Amino acid sequence: MDITEFSKPANKPAPGPVLGIETSCDETGVALLRWEPEAPGRGLLAHTLYSQIKLHADYGGVVPELASRDHVRKLLPLIREALAEAGLTAQDLGGVAYTAGPGLVGALLVGASAGRALAWGLGVPAIGVHHMEGHLLAPLLEDNPPEPPFVALLVSGGHSLLVEVKAIGQYTILGDTLDDAAGEAFDKTAKMMGLPYPGGPALAKLAEQGRQGAFRFSRPMTDRPGLDFSFSGLKTQVLLAWQQSDQSEQTRADIARAFEEAIVDTLIIKCRRALQASGAQRLVIAGGVGANRRLRNELAAAGVKDGFQTYFPRLDFCTDNGAMIALAGAIRLASGQHQDMSVQVYPRWDLQTLPAA
Repeated sequence: MDITEFSKPANKPAPGPVLGIETSCDETGVALLRWEPEAPGRGLLAHTLYSQIKLHADYGGVVPELASRDHVRKLLPLIREALAEAGLTAQDLGGVAYTAGPGLVGALLVGASAGRALAWGLGVPAIGVHHMEGHLLAPLLEDNPPEPPFVALLVSGGHSLLVEVKAIGQYTILGDTLDDAAGEAFDKTAKMMGLPYPGGPALAKLAEQGRQGAFRFSRPMTDRPGLDFSFSGLKTQVLLAWQQSDQSEQTRADIARAFEEAIVDTLIIKCRRALQASGAQRLVIAGGVGANRRLRNELAAAGVKDGFQTYFPRLDFCTDNGAMIALAGAIRLASGQHQDMSVQVYPRWDLQTLPAA
């Protein structure tokens, strides 16, 4: 990966846009964002994304080594594409933000190495961004951004978190998954029923054809106090129901609907509890599962009924993307935070350890 084309003398005279790089798993995301505190979304100059879905489809899941190698191939072309879209050159950049964790260590190292090297060559500051903070802040890119305090539901293939946000960088985890994350449960359940990869979106689409009430599954851990999640038992219920059924196409759709309803109901119950416990009146929903239509509709309806406001990023920014990393990085760089030239990534990283911005 040759980055010499991006080098320049140090001592940049004025701050420019931040380059955001996302390579934590199987999507290579790049974005350019000029920090505008009053309306962060207006500062988004360009964003581009490459998905590795086709690369991993034959394996039924992400192969870490293949993911890393593909990031190496795609990252610099995407950076060039984003710069061209924004009408900028690398020398116009004022900083670089890259995902430093959590995620696949090899994939993280690709983005971190490139981001750190670019920053050094350009003489601009760089900062490693927490992937889940990026998701948490993604709704700030919309026209009606939420203001802290709020509760965030972060649901993806690897995480199911309820987070109390008192200010940017001041996070308290209220609930976490004890086993499978919500997105992981979607993918594994879809695979059990023979749906194509990636399973989560395929299952959600199939659920639209299911009949209400044909099957019913439990709402895990809602029969006791607490805000933690557990979806492994629900996955087993679905497996047994599928194995004992006629396995027709209609039955497949009916089971998919019942499974999706169970996941969505569980998330809504926990969100209501978290809002009550924290006293917040705003709920942010982000992460890949945040793109689920049933979840978005029913949480919005719950907000109208209970009197809390819901905030979703646009569908493009629910899944992994460079824009959320550019935003999180821009906020921290604007507050004076940056890191030295060492390349460090964190496959596991507690969100609560982040400093305030």
